[in-house]
Amino acid sequence: MKKNILLIVLLVVIVSCKNDDQLESDIEKIPIDVKIERFDELFGKANEQNLPTLKQNFPFMFSKKYTDSFWIARTKDTLQIKLLQEVSKVYPEINEQETEIKALFQHIKYYFPEFKEPRIITTTSFVDYRNRVIVTDTISLISLDCYLGSDHEFYQGIQKYIREDFNKKHMVVDLALEYAKNYIFQEPNKTLLDEMIYFGKQLYFLDKVIPFKTEAERIGYTQEQLDWALANESYVWRYFVERELLFSTDSKLPGRFINPAPFTKFYLEEIDSESPGRLGQYIGWQIVKAYMQNNEVSLKKMLMTSPEEIFNQSKFKPRK
Repeated sequence: MKKNILLIVLLVVIVSCKNDDQLESDIEKIPIDVKIERFDELFGKANEQNLPTLKQNFPFMFSKKYTDSFWIARTKDTLQIKLLQEVSKVYPEINEQETEIKALFQHIKYYFPEFKEPRIITTTSFVDYRNRVIVTDTISLISLDCYLGSDHEFYQGIQKYIREDFNKKHMVVDLALEYAKNYIFQEPNKTLLDEMIYFGKQLYFLDKVIPFKTEAERIGYTQEQLDWALANESYVWRYFVERELLFSTDSKLPGRFINPAPFTKFYLEEIDSESPGRLGQYIGWQIVKAYMQNNEVSLKKMLMTSPEEIFNQSKFKPRK
């Protein structure tokens, strides 16, 4: 009997893998044109003669309240020059990122046929890491000075848990996250569960549009942090349930369980120091995964489904 069950499980896995391979093969054939425009390099070479042309090609990069002399002075600013030098060292070319962004856009196009690829433009932003990726309907702007490597000298004053993702590998993850926000429709979050499901939707979106990234990379954990979350999933879930936190509207809860932090605040000394931050996001991710496994629902529809319905229909059970 056990042998028959194992055989069935093995056949299911094989069929699933074949289906996934076919899906990825189909997605890879979707025509998408991606060419990263290096505004950072062009601005570094700007002078009085070519500045008007640069402004004409990239009007959205130049505020009209500043004169040409301001922009020429900016190109000669010592910090600006240093930024461009460091970016040039890390990104003498950007083919790898271009390939990943193309794959991202092909996956988005597969799930959202109305999607039209935008212009991809790189720049520097004086390490404005809170706005390192900006997405509109027609433009995606990426600040390369926010992806120089987590130990870069520019980031030494930034807390370690924040700068851990300031690297090449995370660029396409941040871009995918910005698109996720554009496709999620949900009433304003009131409860902790609302917050958990919202970020669970984001992470599931990433599962679908950047499957070439690892789960750890998608959630922004190290592999060790993800292993901790997996091993303690049942404990974390029990903590939420026993303390009746899921439907609580306590405004302090997102700071403890959702927002970026060096660890999750259970207020238990033996756990806090070991846990990664944002475990509420992680559990929300598992709930959304369970919902999608147990219901015949498209990605687009799930992103518009209420947190309460997702939770009720998910049949979620944490790993033991």
